[in-house]
Amino acid sequence: GVGKTVNMMELIRNIAIEHSGYSVFAGVGERTREGNDFYHEMMESNVLDKVSLVYGQMNEPPGNRLRVALTGLTMAEKFRDEGRDVLFFVDNIYRYTLAGTEVSALLGRMPSAVGYQPTLAEEMGVLQERITSTRTGSITSVQAVYVPADDLTDPSPATTFAHL
Repeated sequence: GVGKTVNMMELIRNIAIEHSGYSVFAGVGERTREGNDFYHEMMESNVLDKVSLVYGQMNEPPGNRLRVALTGLTMAEKFRDEGRDVLFFVDNIYRYTLAGTEVSALLGRMPSAVGYQPTLAEEMGVLQERITSTRTGSITSVQAVYVPADDLTDPSPATTFAHL
């Protein structure tokens, strides 16, 4: 790919070892193999005690995949509220949107622009606006954003970019 895993591992290692920080990784719609490989890389780097991992794999129901990013964020908020500085990864925020689209269809909602759920902006806002710092701790988010057909006006990346 483009070196996402290498960059994430370096950031996680630096935060854990150089700054005694904590990282949370939310794998939304991850491939099982990639999640397993990432886990073993962290084990080899001796940072597992400074990382929380939550996965909703691509073969799981859309409701599971939709909740993964929010679950990871809840974990990050807990560490932040304990006075820690947290690095929060979401891979991939586009798959969060797709899971929301699937759940919306299962609920019988009429699709919005380009087939996305009519609640896209609200769902994205609920997630993104919780990524905040307090007086005693912080959350810094790194999110992989897939842009369908390299179209920056597509509602999914456009809604995401409005918050980044």
